[in-house]
Amino acid sequence: MKNLFAILAVAVIIFGFYAYSDAASVRGYTKKNGTYVQPHMRTNPNKTRMDNYSTRGNVNPYTGKAGTKSPYKTPRTYTPKSSKRGW
Repeated sequence: MKNLFAILAVAVIIFGFYAYSDAASVRGYTKKNGTYVQPHMRTNPNKTRMDNYSTRGNVNPYTGKAGTKSPYKTPRTYTPKSSKRGW
């Protein structure tokens, strides 16, 4: 009975790990400009940028590379169009 309980507990832990994993694999693909992007791992999509591997303060556990991008949106700058009236 103890062996059955232990096996069941391990199965639940393994299933939980895979079901709620924070990473997803991405297949390799070719961009419109012909560049091939190799298969890689990424974080699952959500509504925050704070937990992405490329965000500053985080480290990609698959490559060991530290994130460099800001977690905050960059403000858009207003660039007025040139006046066509010739004043």
